[in-house]
Amino acid sequence: MKYCKVGIVLVVFLLFSKSSAQNLEYGKVTKEELQEKVHPLDSTAAAAIIFKKARTYFVYERGNGFYLYHDFNIRFKVYKKEGLKWADFSVIYLNKREGFEEEIVKFSNCVTYNLENGELKETPLRTEGNLKTNINKYWNQTLITMPNVKVGSIFQINYTVKSRNNVRFPVFNFQYEIPVNYAEYQTDIPEVFIYKTLLTGYNKVEATSKIVKETESFSHKYNQQSDFPYKYQLASYKAENIPALKEEAYIDNIKNYRSSIQHELETTRFPFDGVVDYSMTWDGVAKNIFDYNSFGRELNKDNYLDADVKALNSNVTNEIDKLETIFKFVQAKMNFDGDYSILTDKGVKKAYKDGTGNTAEINLILIAMLKSAGIKTDPVLISTIQHGVPVYPNRTVFNSVIAAAEIDGKQILMDASNKYSSVGILPLEDLNWTGRLIKEEGDSQEINLVPDKNSNENVNIVVALDAQGKMVGQTRIRKTDYVAQRFRESTALLTDDKYLEKLESDLGGILIDEYKKTNDTSNSSTVIESFKFTSNKHCEIIAGKIYINPLLFFNTTQNPFVLGKRLMPVYFGYPKTDKYNINIEIPKGYKVVSVPQPIKISTANSVESYSINIAYDNDKIQIAIVKEINLAVVPPDLYDALKDFFQKMMEKQNEKIVLTKI
Repeated sequence: MKYCKVGIVLVVFLLFSKSSAQNLEYGKVTKEELQEKVHPLDSTAAAAIIFKKARTYFVYERGNGFYLYHDFNIRFKVYKKEGLKWADFSVIYLNKREGFEEEIVKFSNCVTYNLENGELKETPLRTEGNLKTNINKYWNQTLITMPNVKVGSIFQINYTVKSRNNVRFPVFNFQYEIPVNYAEYQTDIPEVFIYKTLLTGYNKVEATSKIVKETESFSHKYNQQSDFPYKYQLASYKAENIPALKEEAYIDNIKNYRSSIQHELETTRFPFDGVVDYSMTWDGVAKNIFDYNSFGRELNKDNYLDADVKALNSNVTNEIDKLETIFKFVQAKMNFDGDYSILTDKGVKKAYKDGTGNTAEINLILIAMLKSAGIKTDPVLISTIQHGVPVYPNRTVFNSVIAAAEIDGKQILMDASNKYSSVGILPLEDLNWTGRLIKEEGDSQEINLVPDKNSNENVNIVVALDAQGKMVGQTRIRKTDYVAQRFRESTALLTDDKYLEKLESDLGGILIDEYKKTNDTSNSSTVIESFKFTSNKHCEIIAGKIYINPLLFFNTTQNPFVLGKRLMPVYFGYPKTDKYNINIEIPKGYKVVSVPQPIKISTANSVESYSINIAYDNDKIQIAIVKEINLAVVPPDLYDALKDFFQKMMEKQNEKIVLTKI
């Protein structure tokens, strides 16, 4: 009966070779389009995609099996010089790995159109314009630069990706940083393949599908003609007038909210092979990864570090102290090579010897050392912010590993690949929704990566004010947890002089002297800054009265939330509490006329709150201000409340303390 199976496969080959000739063209370029000066729906657009059409289909090659072809046809229009960058067009594709052949990318009929002396001129891309580069061991990139592109040009790019990777299709993006007039994606999938699809983003996409039935005749080995019925699914996804995807304040990774469609293999149903299920549960993903030699086997190697573990803990008995000691040792010894990965590259032994490694190597070393010291510790798979939010249960959705220790029933997360993190305080790049803790026996559990404990910034100011409005004072700022880590990371590459220059500018042009900081380069969870300052800029003298802003040079000057409507969540990264205790000595011969009234502003469920209290006597003013944001991620349905909160807070901050002569 083998001939039947071969015949069936050949039928599919005939079908999809035949159907691959469909046209992706959208119409000819017109003079009217070339003369268009601004985008009709977005006058700020530097460029636009007039149309984007793509199609995925299968072709069977005898002796090799199925190949996927992904055809793309994209037409751009340039409106401003900032839009010229779109003429540099790249395609990232798979290198040879995981049993797949290297993908092949071919460009064809790429043309630039211009209007010269009232006539349409075409400039084709020469084939030698392709530039192929290797990004890393997993990915290659091919780049073209479209010729003769200038403001007003239209250019069209056609390319095909040939791939053996039937596990996932390339993500089809409907939305870009420029507007898209029309986008359409079509898939022709034989009935032997079943894919699950995921639509992301907030733009309307029209989806249609139908099952097409056909019959093909073929000859088996006895030269007898047979008819074989078959089916394939024809699906189409269309969208029009898609606005540009624009950066907004407080976004984690804007790509998470781009309108797109993804396909992932769920099931195959080849004749005589039965149904093969490729969809995975999260437990299945965990076990699959643990079984990799470059993960589970590497995790269980510990003889290379036993002596160091013994030496580190020779005088330590408390488990928390052991954990701190080992974490700081690994963090200091190991240097991150820049590669986020869930699998080791050179292996933990060599990485340990070299003192460098990827995230998997460094944190698997940390886990092995903690387990050797008797502390229960498991790996946690995560996707960093730049990698995106894990959606499907699939190994490729994760790109890094951290450690989860358990002491007295409390879970403690760590990432020793970052020099500025600390025990229980992950790098900011790791704070991406959820991770997956995996155990050797194959069990797994979801781990919340979003902090629920408020980090703090406490500011204490003592200042003397003279009759000319000059301020002389001292400031002490104490930062904890994620505020401290963000400070250390943001200042790591700045010299002291450059940082002080920036700090003076950020604080409204004050002059700083005798600056000191502690714990700025260690992995301590606290950083303290202190300095003296002078300023002639933070009081107003009008008609003999002195007007003082209660927050001096720490006041918020602009509401970051200005959109009428927001579809994306507001990402603060971590909850935070800001406290200000300010003591002002007023000039002799002056008295307080008025101060802002005490108030507490808060949103529903106290997601955000702000309070101010001011007390004064004959020569001193005491100000206490507390601002809290108690959610790391604020859902979009609370955006209006958040915007209103910030506006009220700013208005209150702008109320003045008024002094007058006695």
